Amino acid sequence: MSLTDTQTKFGRAADSEANGPLGRVSVRGDGAPKVRGAATYALEQPVENVLHCVLVQATIGAGRVVAIDKGAAEAAPGVRLVLDTENSLKLKPMPDFFGNTPPGDTYVPFAREVRFNGELVAAVVADTLEEARAAADLLDIAYEEAPSVPTFADARAGEGRSTDALAKEWGEPEVAYRDAPVRFEGTYETPREYNVPIEPHGLIAHWEEDDRLTIYEPTQWVDGTARNYAGWFGLAFENVRIVSPYIGGGFGSKAQGLPHSAAAAIAAKMLGRPVKLAVTRPQTFTAYGGRPATRQTLKLSATPDGKLVSLDHDAASETSVYGNFAETLGVVTKMMYAVPNFRSRQRVVPVNTVLPGPFRAPGKNPSAFALECAMDELAVELGIDPVELRRRNEPDHDYENGKPWSSRRLLQCYDVAGEAFGWAGRNPEPRSMRDGRELIGWGMAVGTHPVYAAPGEATVRVLSDGSVEVLSSAIDMGTGTYTILAQTAADVLGVPVESVSVKLGDSRLGRAPVAGGSQLANLMTAAVHKTALAARDELVTLGLTDPRSPLRDQANTLTVKDGRIGAPRGAAIPVGELLSATGRDHLQVTRDTLPPGERSVEERQRMFSTLAGRGSLPEAPVSKHSFCAHFIEVRVDEDFGTVRVSRVVTALDAGRLYNPKLAESQFKGGIVMGIGMALLEEGVTDPRNGRILSSNLADYRIATNADVPDIETISVGEPDYDATPLGGKAVGELAIVGVAPAIANAVCHATGKRVRSLPITLESLL
Repeated sequence: MSLTDTQTKFGRAADSEANGPLGRVSVRGDGAPKVRGAATYALEQPVENVLHCVLVQATIGAGRVVAIDKGAAEAAPGVRLVLDTENSLKLKPMPDFFGNTPPGDTYVPFAREVRFNGELVAAVVADTLEEARAAADLLDIAYEEAPSVPTFADARAGEGRSTDALAKEWGEPEVAYRDAPVRFEGTYETPREYNVPIEPHGLIAHWEEDDRLTIYEPTQWVDGTARNYAGWFGLAFENVRIVSPYIGGGFGSKAQGLPHSAAAAIAAKMLGRPVKLAVTRPQTFTAYGGRPATRQTLKLSATPDGKLVSLDHDAASETSVYGNFAETLGVVTKMMYAVPNFRSRQRVVPVNTVLPGPFRAPGKNPSAFALECAMDELAVELGIDPVELRRRNEPDHDYENGKPWSSRRLLQCYDVAGEAFGWAGRNPEPRSMRDGRELIGWGMAVGTHPVYAAPGEATVRVLSDGSVEVLSSAIDMGTGTYTILAQTAADVLGVPVESVSVKLGDSRLGRAPVAGGSQLANLMTAAVHKTALAARDELVTLGLTDPRSPLRDQANTLTVKDGRIGAPRGAAIPVGELLSATGRDHLQVTRDTLPPGERSVEERQRMFSTLAGRGSLPEAPVSKHSFCAHFIEVRVDEDFGTVRVSRVVTALDAGRLYNPKLAESQFKGGIVMGIGMALLEEGVTDPRNGRILSSNLADYRIATNADVPDIETISVGEPDYDATPLGGKAVGELAIVGVAPAIANAVCHATGKRVRSLPITLESLL
């Protein structure tokens, strides 16, 4: 099947349905300052008179701090303060993502009762970083150790507790499985995985007045983080300023204030000086939580011709002993295929670990690993090609909620990627394809990601020189927000992209939702588009009605194009000339995408600084998802068992792409992370005390250039205006989903051995 007009082969500019900049390739606006070293990250902000803070973490898996001898540390050169539970300010408990305040009267970021190895117990503040580190080593901490359960592989962990809200059932899955002619059962496991952004966490906390706090901190959610600090210190929301213009990666880990954030802000307030805190690389493995370990058992039944009869999914994931985080493991199994009888249950198992958190495509990624491996195993059981089995179970609607799809071009993904990969030439027999001593395996799997909806807000300013400014608290962590928002404004206002400047990452600007769940691009392009349309309308109104306008009474309408405004078929003048003639140096408009209605200032803040904003929008009558199909080749050394991914072809249905070049980068980045998940990444824990043994980038291995093969990505998406106002769907987190099972399926094809526990290592194959 050849590429059609609605498919984009990356590497070539794609025509949008419009002729403007949006939908075309445009060079990243933040690229040049980053390459030149002019992009100022959080810890590089030019704040004067800064002190330095160093964290001290617990070295036991559970128990309590009996005493901390601070004498030597406090007497060390340059030391200004040693903080722990005894002398820390008492804060208010931090509201959760939904704005709900937890029980309890106070919050202190330092632990006396230790719940995991690496928990924050003290901090040292000194004039220099070196002095703070040296003094931290002088702290004498006495512990009373208690038994700990470091992982849910420990027999003492138990079965955990059910999360009823995540359970789903329809039909009669038990009866259907019992009576089905073909049945399969398998258990699949993934280890702890960590976000490890290249820019570790850190911040500069600066109290400019007693009730005004400025925080320079890399965050995926400027407004949500501002709410965290306001809640901790009992401040008005507007009295907290978060500044985060550039972020060196986050992958879900930088969306809220964390204990070390509170510690730095407390120290700054107590000392009356700005305080800088940089989390070290080893500390990033316990200062916040990554993806928890998971275990999933799937029972599938089918007819001999491959139609699914039932799917029963029993899942468990780790959580901490002090909090609850559920990796939503049933999210893909519930909606990917046509299954008339279904049941999904999930448990969380408390262990002595830091509370897990979101990590790229949370829930979707491990959910797809289990389902797509099981589908491959079922295909072998039935003697049906894995692609054909999936085709036979393609749903015509979302079985979870009964809604029609807004769009679902997964069949086109199979066609296009399968042809480009050469899937028709696959010999289905294991160990049948080789190159010398290398066994060659071909595997495939599919992925998906939902399209979320939340409100956004933006300001657009048209200046007298004809240039345009776009302002928002939205962030860009390397995904291209600066660029696509400039393209959006340029598209509406008819100016070159180069004439649009974008300012982001400051809570003093217009409100924005969290950059997570692959939602920010769709939500903020919608907000900027709406605002730019309003600005264009105001320019037209100004030209038609202002007594000083040189365009007044020339026409009953005006058009704005190429930086000029005038009658549709008449003479046009530069926009800046109109502004100058009417006595203005700029025209400024702010709009949001909240549903119409009066709201208090506090309610509006809550809509943007908590996840309550998602509930403010009307429920969609359709099921909105992006989809992809991965076709992957691996080579396995027959003697040593080493696995190398040698080729990847992925077709993706992500709706309209606002910038194909940036989308390609996101797609390939997700695939690279999927390779790491399948073959490399594993959080290794000491079973004696819960210490993370792989807390560095030498032992916690991620995919590097040497691990990455040629990757071909093909877009088959069409604009989906039922999913989002401008037709896009989820991009950033889509492509990681399904990569690991595609690799596992390819390894099984190459070797004849099914590996159901990640990562796939040479030990698991020899």
